[in-house]
Amino acid sequence: METPEDNGRILLINKPLRWTSFDVVNKLRYALKTKKVGHAGTLDPLATGLLIICVGKMTKRIEEFMGQEKEYTGKFVIGQRTVSHDLETPVSEQNDISLITPKDIYSTASTLVGNILQLPPQHSAIRIKGKRAYEFAREGKTIELAPREVTVKSFEIEGINLPEVSFRIVCSKGTYIRSLVRDFGDQLNVGAYLAELCRTRIGGFKLEDAVTVEQVKL
Repeated sequence: METPEDNGRILLINKPLRWTSFDVVNKLRYALKTKKVGHAGTLDPLATGLLIICVGKMTKRIEEFMGQEKEYTGKFVIGQRTVSHDLETPVSEQNDISLITPKDIYSTASTLVGNILQLPPQHSAIRIKGKRAYEFAREGKTIELAPREVTVKSFEIEGINLPEVSFRIVCSKGTYIRSLVRDFGDQLNVGAYLAELCRTRIGGFKLEDAVTVEQVKL
C-alpha cells in the first residue's frame, strides 16, 4: 500500500524471514533512488510481518508511528531455553514439562498483562556505549541493561500443542516479545524460547494491506 503525501509516502512492507529491518530500508533506498527512507519500528531477522517504511517528508512521522500499539502472533516452546530467547542461538537447557497443564499456561499468561517492568534481552538492538547490545552478546560479554516499563494490553493463548504454545499479544512500543516469553518460562520454572513471531498490526495499519519489497511501485 502506498500513500502519497506532500512528496512523501508510507509503504507497508511484509518483512521476510531472515531479513533485517535495515535490509528492507537499504533495498528500498536503492529501488526508489533516495536516501530519505526509514522504518518505524525494528523487527528482528527471525520475525516476519508488518514494517512501516517512511519515504521523503513522511520520515518526519517515524516517531509518531513507532509510538503506536503493536499486535503480534507467534509460537513459543516451553521446557527449553536459549541464550537469545529465540532461535538465533541453540537450545542450552531442557526441562521436564510433564506436570505443566493448560491451566498453568493460561494463568501464567494472565500475570503478564498490564503495566509491567521488563528487562530487555541481551541480544537486542539497544545501543550501549556506541554499540548494539547484541554485538556485546555475540562477543560473549554480558552488559547491564535497565528494566523498562511496558504495557501488555492482551496476552491470549490461541493453541496448546506441547511443547509449542501459540499466542496473540497486543502491546505498547518497546515491548520485547522474547522477554515476555523468557519471563513466561521462568514463571513456570521450566524455561521457554520464542520459535515464531509475526507482527500483524501497528496502530491502524494492518499486515493484510502490506506488500513485499518486490511489489513496491516506483
